[in-house]
Amino acid sequence: MISIIIPTLNEELVIESTIRALKEKLTIPHEIIISDGKSTDRTVEIARFAGAKVVAYAGSTRQTIAMGRNDGAAAASPESQFLVFIDADCSIKDPDHFFTVCLDHFARDPKLNALCVARRVLPELETAADRVIFDLYNDYFWFMNNVIHFNMSAGEMQMVRRCAFISIGGYNGSLVASEDVDLFQRLGKTGKVRYEKGLVIYHTGRRGHAIGWPKLLSQWFLNSIWMMVLGRAFTKEWEPIRTADKTSANRHP
Repeated sequence: MISIIIPTLNEELVIESTIRALKEKLTIPHEIIISDGKSTDRTVEIARFAGAKVVAYAGSTRQTIAMGRNDGAAAASPESQFLVFIDADCSIKDPDHFFTVCLDHFARDPKLNALCVARRVLPELETAADRVIFDLYNDYFWFMNNVIHFNMSAGEMQMVRRCAFISIGGYNGSLVASEDVDLFQRLGKTGKVRYEKGLVIYHTGRRGHAIGWPKLLSQWFLNSIWMMVLGRAFTKEWEPIRTADKTSANRHP
């Protein structure tokens, strides 16, 4: 069984299609957990109506995405052996094939702690810049993880063996960014991590489109350097960017 954990904050425009695409197409035993960080829109209502388990944050401070992922993991069924963390605006073309390949990797290698995959912007939203950037980034992540074993991953999709996740204490909840890289680096110290370039997770590309790729790439670069050298992110605040309209609500990669 796998637990698919989706952290949310005001995701009413995309969350229903994300949940339904998984529930309708995925036959492998699974559960979908929405870990909500105090949304003020209809995210929680829509998620419950779509059949997801909802964990609502009740803390007095703003929840980081790392905290949200940890809260979702804590609510996972005792039968679940694998935790899958994806973002609310992500889509998987063929979930059964996707997760069958992932599970095969874990079955063949008991030392494999975690797995990540290639990223692409949804075809109907993809720009020429998106294609170039993610061509380069996917090659970069393959090289870092599978060749030189300097473990890193983006948060759009991370699949983790549950016992390994628990053993390292999960995500670092104090990080507002680069929590995904930090998790893979720590998991790589107790076992193996892998990048599977044959699998793709699609997303809206909304942050790059909203603030521009030069700014976002500089943020990613500085956060990576800060994490490697100082063990913390350069970014002090990661502002939410949400889909501006409903055109991406019905997403079909």
